[in-house]
Order: sequence, then structure tokens, then C-alpha cells
Amino acid sequence: MNPDRKQLVRDYKERKVAAGAFAVRCAPSGQVWVEVSPNLHNRQNGLWFSLRLGSHPNRALVKAWKDHGEAAFTYQVVEELPDAERSPWELTNALKDLSAKWRETLNAEKLTG
Repeated sequence: MNPDRKQLVRDYKERKVAAGAFAVRCAPSGQVWVEVSPNLHNRQNGLWFSLRLGSHPNRALVKAWKDHGEAAFTYQVVEELPDAERSPWELTNALKDLSAKWRETLNAEKLTG
């Protein structure tokens, strides 16, 4: 491995992972779904992948995706948790609170069960 690649790998492993809430919006229908994730930067890729395959557990979201197409959807981070050391329990509770807050604020549905 060349020195530049080694540094890139090291930087990737040492990066800060942002946790928080995000919204998925369907422009034509006006539907909004909100969810939280301990890793906001990787979440969109997995979500879009499951929607392309039609394997996402939220049937209403999959139907909207099929009806309107990928271009009609946006992924928006609505709030990141402040960068702080948290226990897994504290992180879970903070994310649960964020989910409820943003579902109410945006009048949104839950993305998953």
C-alpha cells in the first residue's frame, strides 16, 4: 500500500461518526419519513440500496419509491447530536428523543418499525 493510501485509510478509521435524525421526502406526494441513526453519513447508501431492491420493510415508502422514482426523493439530515462521549444506553435514548421530536415537527411517519 502506498503512503497516501495508508494515510487515507487511517483518516477514514479515525473520522468522527455523526449520529442524529434524518428525513426522507417524496416531493410529488409530500410524504415525509423520519428516522435516526448512529451513523448518518452511511445511512443513505443502505436505505437507497434497499429501496432500489424493493426490500425495505416500510411498504408505503417502497410504493412511493416505485410510483415516483428515485429522483423524487431527498435525504436530509435534520439534526446531528452534539459530539460527545455517550454510553450506548445514552445514545439510544438521545436518538429516541430526536426521532419523536422530528416526527412531530415534520408531521412525518416513522421510516422503520
